[in-house]
Amino acid sequence: MDLVIRDAAVMDGTAAPAYRADVAVDDGRITAIHREGGGRRPTARRTMDADGLALSPGFIDMHAHSDLALLRDPDHSAKAAQGVTLEVLGQDGLSYAPADDRTLAEVRRVITGWNGDGSDIDFDWRTVGGYLDRLDRNFGGQGIAVNAAYLIPQGTVRMYAVGWEDRPATPAELTRMRELVAQGMAEGAVGMSSGLTYTPGMYADDAELTALCRVVAEHGGYYCPHHRSYGAGALAAYEEMVELTRTAGCALHLAHATMNFGVNKGRAPDLLALLDSALAAGADISLDTYPYTPGCTTLVAMLPSWAGEGGPESVLTRLADDATAERVRHHLEVVGSDGCHGVPIEWDTIEISGVGAPSLAEYVGRTVADSARLRGEAPWATARRLLIEDRLGPTILQHVGHEENVRQIMRHRVHTGGSDGILQGDKPHPRAYGTFPQYLGRYARELGVLSMEECVAHLTSRPAARLRLPDRGLVREGYRADLVLFDPLTVAAGSTFDQPRALPVGIPHVLIDGRFVIEDGRRTSALAGRAVRGGGRAARG
Repeated sequence: MDLVIRDAAVMDGTAAPAYRADVAVDDGRITAIHREGGGRRPTARRTMDADGLALSPGFIDMHAHSDLALLRDPDHSAKAAQGVTLEVLGQDGLSYAPADDRTLAEVRRVITGWNGDGSDIDFDWRTVGGYLDRLDRNFGGQGIAVNAAYLIPQGTVRMYAVGWEDRPATPAELTRMRELVAQGMAEGAVGMSSGLTYTPGMYADDAELTALCRVVAEHGGYYCPHHRSYGAGALAAYEEMVELTRTAGCALHLAHATMNFGVNKGRAPDLLALLDSALAAGADISLDTYPYTPGCTTLVAMLPSWAGEGGPESVLTRLADDATAERVRHHLEVVGSDGCHGVPIEWDTIEISGVGAPSLAEYVGRTVADSARLRGEAPWATARRLLIEDRLGPTILQHVGHEENVRQIMRHRVHTGGSDGILQGDKPHPRAYGTFPQYLGRYARELGVLSMEECVAHLTSRPAARLRLPDRGLVREGYRADLVLFDPLTVAAGSTFDQPRALPVGIPHVLIDGRFVIEDGRRTSALAGRAVRGGGRAARG
């Protein structure tokens, strides 16, 4: 055999108590699990002593924004060093396939704050299958740093077929969208995502979304909505998604399932009761969260949806017009825009985390309210200037979460881990580099919100089951050797809000397909990741 990992505390992904064992790996698979005291031990060309370390399946990031990072960065330690062996891309209804030339140019512009402008990327694909193939043949055919699955982005699909108009799709347009979703699912997507507080995806009504979800269900996929409100209308928005997918007969995975803003303080039990009722009635539901209270998005996403109609250039035109900009301010500060989840914006909760223009770097790390005070102007004047001068590029941290909600939701039996990690910006959210060790170190070891074994199950087998991967997510003979070795006594996130790109501690070894991508705490040169297609199929190049 290639490798035997000796005397590990195996946390196998089932949430059962850890047990001591040797685990043998050959040709990318787990070939033997020899429990302590079980007779003759397996041998291999290489033996590694894991005494004092836990061995778990590789962690699955159910909500990642590494769509271009995997193409530009062969190292990708942001995720590899956390023990992440699979990321789910295409989130929040906005990504780069399927697209034509017009749509691709528009979506690149819209999510520059998430992924950069892509000027360093050769966009030589237009379909979902083409994007997945590109992942496999990246870096001279070697592949990518970690495995990746893909969700069809409903906002991009609407951009392609309808454009940026706030209106119902015509029958012909709906037919085209259904065709695009069917094609993407056939080419290997695992489901469809939406960003229902982002334009143009938010312009879709429930009938349109239901029609698309039916196509997803026919192909065995799931629907992953960033739903219409995490604020004033949060519970109603969750109910809408549950009912919509029930009607469509489609599995539902709720993206970054938080209850944020002051109106939702202490209301996690309301959400969990809704989910329990739907699960008891036979619904297929799961969710992901990140173990932090602040959120992260783009500043332009806060604007009311009417300001986004027509696309990015139309937004800038409206912001440049004083009368229209005053309407935007009124919706933000008085009415509560749909982009800000129906809650009047509190500028002292909006921290600028990244800008594209170097001349605006002084704003990074400050709230909009603080910058406005320093400039002696109203907060909206500062925000408007940033949006115009940075061409809608600023990213933000939004400090609107509640710790008790975070803890209660992560205990739920259908919970999984997702970083929602945006890797761009001068001061990104630390969740991009710290989500998985934060779960293990802070919430399992220090706070006891979950046992260590149960926490591992949330990060491994549960997401693998949602993705319908038949040979991942468990330490089991015959399964792929996507494995993490971590120290339960020391594992912790290194990233903080002040040092967001610091790497974790206590995760010395990570294997993908039986190859070390992290060894003795260092990133190796291995590019062991590939595109994982719907149904668990992976092209090996």
